[in-house]
Amino acid sequence: MATVLVSEFMDGSALAFLENRLSVDYAPNLFDDQQTLMQRISLVDALIVRNRTPVTRELLNHAGQLKVVGRLGVGLDNIDLEAAKQANIQVLPATGANAVAVAEYVMSALLHLRRPMTSGFQAMVGGDWPREQFIGGEISGKTLGLIGFGQIAQIVAKRAAAFGMRIAYFDPYVDESEHHAGATAVSSLDELLALADSVSIHVPLTEDTHRLMDSQRLALMKSGAILINTSRGGIVDEKALIHHIQTGHLGGAALDVFEHEPLDELKGARFDGIDQLILTPHIAGVTHESNRRVSQVTAENVLRALGYE
Repeated sequence: MATVLVSEFMDGSALAFLENRLSVDYAPNLFDDQQTLMQRISLVDALIVRNRTPVTRELLNHAGQLKVVGRLGVGLDNIDLEAAKQANIQVLPATGANAVAVAEYVMSALLHLRRPMTSGFQAMVGGDWPREQFIGGEISGKTLGLIGFGQIAQIVAKRAAAFGMRIAYFDPYVDESEHHAGATAVSSLDELLALADSVSIHVPLTEDTHRLMDSQRLALMKSGAILINTSRGGIVDEKALIHHIQTGHLGGAALDVFEHEPLDELKGARFDGIDQLILTPHIAGVTHESNRRVSQVTAENVLRALGYE
């Protein structure tokens, strides 16, 4: 019987689905123990990870019979794809399974940053009545700029359009002749940044996109614009972002991802005291519903790769 090692958390129903068909070694905190991981991976046919397990060339060199890596999500920057290819190991992301969750996060962050209703709670229970401070603004009639226009960004676009927003996007890999529900393609990233009232990032982390949003690019954004990043942390220069919020050039930001995860106390302290900033621990794509979908899709991907149809 084939064996699968699961090194991060996975939905219980999908685990049971796997356990009915093969042997499962479920160790959801193993990502934090590389030595043990290297020992145990030599005995398995499949590995299932999220984004915190570094699937390095060194790790794969210990994987004598590994045939497939199932990714509970879509980002692949924690996996050495070239090493996996050379070892003839399939890498299978759960494409599309968490797209709605990410899109809803983007809309939630967008609405909150424009109208931060919960921020007045302490003042209210303390007897204050800060109406002018928490009036906020509307997103209807404003322009949402999407950096990248893949599946998740297109779902975001449909939801934003329902709120009466104009949608613009920059993605050199998307055919501009295709109809995308009223979204308008622009010819350059700089053009998009100058046009948009809010910007949401939807590109993978690569050599080309690392620090894509540096200080110069952030300076190109409209005064008062907000930035939302649910993609990968290394795409945004965090220090520069903080500067542009503190100076008042940007109206706020929502970061679900960070260049170094998880944040430690020192790295987290740089964000302390900054108004109009939402920080979440890489959970945009993780809801109860999406976790079930992602886990089930990953389980099916792994079983199919191992010949269990």
